[in-house]
Amino acid sequence: MLSRVCETLYWVSRYIERAENVARLINVNNMLIMDLPKGVSTGWEPLIDIIGVRQAYQENHTDFSEAKALRYLLVGHDNNSSILNSIISARESARTIRDVIPRDVWEEINSLYYYVKDNQNEGLSKRGRFAYLKKIIESTHMIFGTLDATINHDQGYVFIRFGLMIERADMTSRILDIRSASLITNEEAKPYENIQWISLLRSMSAYQMYRQQMGVRVQRADVIEFIMHSEVFPRSILFCLYELKQLMEPLIHSKELIKLIEEVSNELKHKDVRALKNGDLHDYVDQVQIKLAGIHNELAESYFLKPPEVAE
Repeated sequence: MLSRVCETLYWVSRYIERAENVARLINVNNMLIMDLPKGVSTGWEPLIDIIGVRQAYQENHTDFSEAKALRYLLVGHDNNSSILNSIISARESARTIRDVIPRDVWEEINSLYYYVKDNQNEGLSKRGRFAYLKKIIESTHMIFGTLDATINHDQGYVFIRFGLMIERADMTSRILDIRSASLITNEEAKPYENIQWISLLRSMSAYQMYRQQMGVRVQRADVIEFIMHSEVFPRSILFCLYELKQLMEPLIHSKELIKLIEEVSNELKHKDVRALKNGDLHDYVDQVQIKLAGIHNELAESYFLKPPEVAE
């Protein structure tokens, strides 16, 4: 398969997963604001930090009001990670490989693009926001489900899954880092600390699975352990790393990449993450994010940057 096609499949998958993650973050943050008393909520600023666009946001915005932050996250033309721009990027990339992906997948991506663009006022309103975001989340699940059921599980599928899992691991690390750092811990908010940790879990659709694996009680150390170390929850960082390794094993020229993934996953597995305090947790998650970027770079160097005629 041409390296150009592999790279395009990889990025289509990352863009769609990114759109789903941002939609879920907005929905959960909206519920958290309603659950916490006025004056206790952290507002919308943490979401700007989670997707890593604070500097770009502040170039054109003077505050983190709901109206400004929400527009920037949903349909901001100057935000490459907005839901609309992520779907545009996925659609334009998918257009170039329409002969490779199933027709149903292309049609679903195209329909999602028009829905996000044509109904953005619904997403910006309090009344229509939940339904708008729910539709986006359901459509992204439909795209990945249709891909899994209808595309050949060959080399191209490997890069689709790799893009999905590395984007997911990166977003999980960002949510854990920013959400844990932005927890309100003063005396007034102390009775609501549990609600904030539940919100972090819900940001990853992890609350029910957490309770199955870790018990009913939600507490800091258990949440961090689950989000970073679970080997059965598909959004945990360690689970994603294990799948990345498994995906690469059948491919040639993957020896160095597999070695790198193994190093990162083994180091994470043996790290006592429960003992990490806020500052240490932030520093460690930063290291994990750098290593995930290193995995992406190794993948690109091994498969995407070669001339098409020699790519495997």
